[in-house]
Amino acid sequence: MSESSSKTPAQRRVMVIDDSNTIRMTAETILKKEGYEVFTATNGFEAMSVITDTRPDIIFVDIMMPRLDGYQTCKLIKNNSYFRNTPVIMLSSKDSLFDRARGRVAGSEQHINKPFTKSELLEAINRYV
Repeated sequence: MSESSSKTPAQRRVMVIDDSNTIRMTAETILKKEGYEVFTATNGFEAMSVITDTRPDIIFVDIMMPRLDGYQTCKLIKNNSYFRNTPVIMLSSKDSLFDRARGRVAGSEQHINKPFTKSELLEAINRYV
């Protein structure tokens, strides 16, 4: 059994990266009510230092962000030997086959459409963590 699969929700760390304050706050509220420890960042650059400091068990990242988009952020995470196996879930209102394929190429495990539901977030955590 892996270390993260034996953790209770309160011991699991979830990272949410999105430039939308509403999306970040919504995800954070949902996840904290379920007992998860939640960390947020407004962009990929800010996220990299938070990820290094907090070592999350799963990362949700928006695709459309300024400067460093979700695909680039995912690639940076997956190219880091320590975080290579950390699940990355893409969050986006873009839902074309191309967008999903591009997320897979970047290394993401899953694509969730915005607006997301509580069950979609929790199912992703239960599936990958």
